Amino acid sequence: MGNLGWYQLLTTLAKKVGNPKNLILLTAGGGYVIIRTIEAGGKKVVKLIRNKTDNKKVNYLSTHDVNETKVDENGVVFTKGDIFNVIAVDGDSVLIEIVNHNDNPYFVSSNFLKSISNFQ
Repeated sequence: MGNLGWYQLLTTLAKKVGNPKNLILLTAGGGYVIIRTIEAGGKKVVKLIRNKTDNKKVNYLSTHDVNETKVDENGVVFTKGDIFNVIAVDGDSVLIEIVNHNDNPYFVSSNFLKSISNFQ
């Protein structure tokens, strides 16, 4: 390319497409098409991932009713009449989902659950 470098390349390309204005329009148009194609593909991938994760159903170990209104040591409010589903148990920790709560799931002590519900 000699000492002209990129300038020589750009002038050569501009001559091939007619003039510098055409070169700029073709470059911008090509970039736009490439970006939109990548965006469309990305949206499809995101949609597929969301569908896969949204369709997962949780298998509950058991379902229990809350017998008295109380707040546990983590600040989780249990109201009499609430229903909670047990997702997992590990020693004294129980992973639960309280029906119709937005901040699910919660880790709660099994002793606390025994004191406010029919959890065994």
